[in-house]
Order: sequence, then C-alpha cells, then structure tokens
Amino acid sequence: MSDAALDLFVIDAGSPEPPYRQLHDGVVRAISAGRLAPGAKLPTVRGLAAHLGLAANTIASAYRALEANGIIEGRGRAGTFVSLGDDPVDAAARSVALEAVERLRSLGVTGDRAAQFLVDAARGAEAS
Repeated sequence: MSDAALDLFVIDAGSPEPPYRQLHDGVVRAISAGRLAPGAKLPTVRGLAAHLGLAANTIASAYRALEANGIIEGRGRAGTFVSLGDDPVDAAARSVALEAVERLRSLGVTGDRAAQFLVDAARGAEAS
C-alpha cells in the first residue's frame, strides 16, 4: 500500500477515544466518503501498526470489529479488504436494523410502534 493510502489511517493521541475505536471509525468514515472503495485492500496489521506506532493487537482488534460488522473481510493470505457488494457501511447498518426489528418483534412490538422506537433511539443517539 502506498504512503498516500496509509495516510487515510490516523490516530489522535490526545483523543479520549481509544486508538482501536479511532481506527474503526476512521475506516467507516473513509468508506462512507468514498476514500476506501468496496474491494480496496487494507494495510496488513503489522504494517499499519508500524505506520501508526501502535501495538499489532490494537490494529487487529479494530479489524476484528470491522469484520464482525461485515464492513471488511479477511481473505486469508491475500489480505484484508473492504467488503464487496452493497456499500459495506450500509450493509452493516441494515443488518443491525434487522436485528433490532427481530428483537422488537420477539417483544410483541411491530409496525409503526417498532419504527417509532427505532427513530427515537436514533434521534437520542444523535443528540448525545
């Protein structure tokens, strides 16, 4: 990966957010902004750790969280890539929303009432 591509990955040492969360959120923002396209190869854990001056476990934790959310995918020795298909962030968000709807349904909450809970939760999260 080129130096310019590595510059997409930055950590603010003064931030209250832990480095793995900054990395996770930075990847999501880069994908949403089109700076990382579906299918783009990400730096290796070791390479990114060296670039950022972080422990490899910190990078691996962020990558695992991104992969668990379907945003990136590991392809063995080929490396780690932004997921293909739908916009990976939209796909992960859709998955979270479907899980929430299923949980609401299991409580007997459906239709407009379920939708209102989701809207209220989103508005509450944006306000904080």
